[in-house]
Amino acid sequence: MAISGRFFYLALAALVPIIALPGALSWLLSLTVLALVVLVDLLLAASPRKISLRRTLPNGVRLGEATSATVHLANESPRTLRAQVKDGWQPSAGALNPLQNVLIRGGERAALSVALRPVRRGDLRSQHISIRSFGPLGMVARQGTIQAPGLLRVLPPFHAKRHLPSKLRKLRELDGKAAVQIRGAGTEFDSLRDYVRGDDVRSIDWRATARRRDVVVRTWRPERDRRVVIVLDTSRTSAARVDDETALDTGIEAALLLAVLAERGGDRVSLIAYDRRIRAKVSSAGKGNMLNGMVQALAPLAPELIELNTPAIAGAVRQVTAHRALVVLITSLDAGAAEEGLIPLVTSLSQKHVVVVAAVRDPAVDQARHDRSSTTATYRAAAAEHALNRRAAITAVVKQAGVEVVDATPLDLPPHLADMYIKLKAAGRL
Repeated sequence: MAISGRFFYLALAALVPIIALPGALSWLLSLTVLALVVLVDLLLAASPRKISLRRTLPNGVRLGEATSATVHLANESPRTLRAQVKDGWQPSAGALNPLQNVLIRGGERAALSVALRPVRRGDLRSQHISIRSFGPLGMVARQGTIQAPGLLRVLPPFHAKRHLPSKLRKLRELDGKAAVQIRGAGTEFDSLRDYVRGDDVRSIDWRATARRRDVVVRTWRPERDRRVVIVLDTSRTSAARVDDETALDTGIEAALLLAVLAERGGDRVSLIAYDRRIRAKVSSAGKGNMLNGMVQALAPLAPELIELNTPAIAGAVRQVTAHRALVVLITSLDAGAAEEGLIPLVTSLSQKHVVVVAAVRDPAVDQARHDRSSTTATYRAAAAEHALNRRAAITAVVKQAGVEVVDATPLDLPPHLADMYIKLKAAGRL
């Protein structure tokens, strides 16, 4: 049972006769009236146990977008339901109106729409709905909680999608689909054309030249149907927050852009989210839309506060493909974890595959190295300089093993990684 504000004011009014005519009789009459009001209002209130409900939720919503959850209530009681209904969403769901008033006559139905604007990626849940049913006087209410599990999957926002049109144009230029033809890119034969000054003489097709009696050259296009394996680190280093988002969220943005670009480029893409075991695995060879499959698989991922099992990554890549592939490791370049596991791993992988290491760089560290306005800031600048020097040393060692490195801020990492893919494609290294 719950007491409303109206009952509080009624109790204050009941003090008037007690003060005016003090005595046991005044107390008895006032308490009797209050008890009768509570009893009558409580008996006339509809029972929350006789309310059936059903949820309607969208299949998914992108982070930052608004959506709504609908609760359908059916009053199976003969009494009119005058109630406050609260949908118990967790705070990160961003429910704008979880508490609503309803009036449903006996045997009728109603629907409540709860506006949601999630502030966190992943699976958001509402386990129950609380109903506070008031009597016709609005003094007291019968309260009950009904278990009604609901799940809303909040998908990655994929803000990097805005870079996709420009990257696709560059890719089409390499593939010969645009007006611009890049000479010497790729290893697959495309067509013959007349020789012009500046062409590589090694591209001359002497047999065709003999037949036509004009010098002709071969044109090439980047190879298609190559393997691209993206390994997304979900270990403790991915929990670091950079520019108000985790390194894992930035890695997801970069992985989505690269995967869509590579698939549009005709390559086969596989993605593995890994720390000590495979957390998610998606491949473009499967049925259905690859982008939808990726966002659905990556949406519930959260950083695991454990060390990355780097020796096992090579085995996970072998399970995906036994042939030469482009292996993209989205991980951390911070000292410690990189020195212990990353360098031996990429050195081993680079013997068979083309390897790219992508890491998010904290712009606050770059800013701190230049601030010497106070003693504290100077010490902070020295620490930032030390961290950046160690990061540069790790990058240099990785590059000596023939591995490409993309080290950029959260906003720049997705487009820079896409540019690296196009660069490797143009050089015929895939």
